[in-house]
Formats: sequence, C-alpha cells, structure tokens
Amino acid sequence: MNASGHPHGEMRRKQRQITDTAEISEILKTGKVMNLALADNNIPFTVPVFYAYDGIAVYFHSAKAGTKIELMKKNSTVCFSVSIDNGYIEDDKACDFEAKHRTVIGLGQAVFVEDEAEKIKALDMIVALFTDKKFEYPKANLSGTEVIRIDIESIKGKKHGF
Repeated sequence: MNASGHPHGEMRRKQRQITDTAEISEILKTGKVMNLALADNNIPFTVPVFYAYDGIAVYFHSAKAGTKIELMKKNSTVCFSVSIDNGYIEDDKACDFEAKHRTVIGLGQAVFVEDEAEKIKALDMIVALFTDKKFEYPKANLSGTEVIRIDIESIKGKKHGF
C-alpha cells in the first residue's frame, strides 16, 4: 500500500504513469482479457474474463452460478487490470530485466445487468472483439447468462518500455 493507506492511491514511479485519459481508454478498448479481482473477507480471488469497454464502464459475462458470481453478490467492490503490449526489456544483469507493458488498473462496483437491451449491447461488444459476425441471442441463452457492468470509481494507467 502507499502512504495514503489505499492500494489504489498514488503511483510510486510517476514517470511510468499514464495520465492521458485517451491512452487509458485505448488500452481498455484494445485488450480482450481482463483480470478480475474479488475478495471474500480476507481471501482474494482472481479470474481472467473476456470483456468490453464502452468508454464509461466495463462489461463481462458469466454463467449464472460460480465462485465469481457468489463473491460479487456478497461484495460488489471489484478491482480489474488489463495489460497489453507485454514483453520484457533485457539487460546484462539478471536483476535489471524489466517488464515491457501498458497496463490499466481500475476499481469499481459490479452491477448485475437486468435490462435486456443493455445485456445484448454488452454481449455484442464482447463478440465484436473476436468477429465481425452479428448474432441473435435466444431468450434461453440470455436468461441463462449474467452480464456484469463495472461502474468504474477510479482508474489509472502505467507503461514501461515505450
């Protein structure tokens, strides 16, 4: 944790911080896999999910049951990270190798989407990351799928090697 006592506070290496909101948005729109972090009391849980970003919120989908669903029902506060352009920067000394990346970390509230139009919009955005094909979602599939929106409360970006 930083001096403020909150793990999502100020960045220690300010020269690596991304302050341009357009660049943060571009990272979120470019990525396909988001690592979602949840907590049950003092026990952390993380899971990778496909996601989409609409410029305001992050959406992902899930089965109606499972660990992440149960945890979000108990505690809707979530943290997420998206990292792109991953690689490494080699050095002559082993301890001086560094990660090359552009990363966004966000904190927000998970909201279970009930509105069918918003659900379809979110699913369309996620599918569009992988194909140009358009799909219809049968009612049985829609009712058996959770769509979760993360209302972002804070977000920051970091990059190194660019």
